[in-house]
Amino acid sequence: MTEEHSNAWAAAAIRRVGADGPQVAPTPLRRLPLAAIRDIQVYLKDESAHPTGSMKYRLVRAMFCEAIASGAIKADTPVIAATSGPVAIAGAHFASLLSLDFTAVVPARTPPEVLARISGEGGRWQIAEQPPAAAQEEARALAEQFGGHFLDHFTDAERAMAVCGEPTVADEIFVQLSREQHPIPQWIVTGAGTGATSAAVGRHLRRHGHPTRLAVVDPENSAYFPAWVSGCGDYTTGMPSRIPGIGRPRTEPGFLPTVIDLMIPVPDAASIAALRWLRTAAGIEAGPATGTNFWGTCHLVARMREAGVRGSIVTLIGDTAGPYLNTHLNPSWVHARGLDPAPYEADIERFVHTGEWPAGARPV
Repeated sequence: MTEEHSNAWAAAAIRRVGADGPQVAPTPLRRLPLAAIRDIQVYLKDESAHPTGSMKYRLVRAMFCEAIASGAIKADTPVIAATSGPVAIAGAHFASLLSLDFTAVVPARTPPEVLARISGEGGRWQIAEQPPAAAQEEARALAEQFGGHFLDHFTDAERAMAVCGEPTVADEIFVQLSREQHPIPQWIVTGAGTGATSAAVGRHLRRHGHPTRLAVVDPENSAYFPAWVSGCGDYTTGMPSRIPGIGRPRTEPGFLPTVIDLMIPVPDAASIAALRWLRTAAGIEAGPATGTNFWGTCHLVARMREAGVRGSIVTLIGDTAGPYLNTHLNPSWVHARGLDPAPYEADIERFVHTGEWPAGARPV
């Protein structure tokens, strides 16, 4: 393949990736009415509306565009990832779009539904021979063996979003809010998995001079909250998060604490309680990380009300409920892990209808 042909393929591939899907951008911004909260508008940015059903679609799209533009992915380059979640599904989707081979190295206990979705998007999967902590190196070695590209979302997603991520979720939020009563939100609330989304939002706020503050919620066992509090850039807990998509046992390269105004640690049982409330009371079919986001949003609404501040808050729907019907939305699975969401569900219900939030749960 000549250099001219290679460049022509790259340009066409980037156009195709960027134009994927009937409604690539923007994803919907949904108002969430809260009965007792009339002077603060809460919005949910629905990233589950992406073609692969997850906010990771946006990150993987940027990673493919950046890798193609830099020459790391060519017309015959196999793509390999080490993940069993939405990144693998989105990776298979974009690889199939470009007629590239895609393989996900997945943990042994990956649910059959996830494996079926990877296959359904045109990808392949193989069980990792190493423990989960070593799966990244196993996938990297596989990429080297076959002359492929290792899609390392923990290392590369934040950089790819900075280079090829526009329109970012923040770009869309501010365009959509421009038609609302409070076009500049007081807070944007998100979680941190790779750290790429919070970094993209924080950069946008600073680049455009918005007074909006960025809050990042963090589940149990995650290294991000203690890293942010202590200033330790390589903080490690060694324990996996029970909330898929957010929280990490170590700080990842894409996590930028300097763009974050507040971090809110959230108990896992509270995340599940918020997830259940959104589903049963608000009719929102979302994943556990959205529950974490909503719990943190309730904190901030209470904080604004106490200060007499009116305005808006935006948080994210990260993915859909489907993958979690047998886990986080299954009472037996929740009980088996020693989690009791009931008290937290009562807190949410009381807050929504009275505006009263438990004092001990408010952020510092």
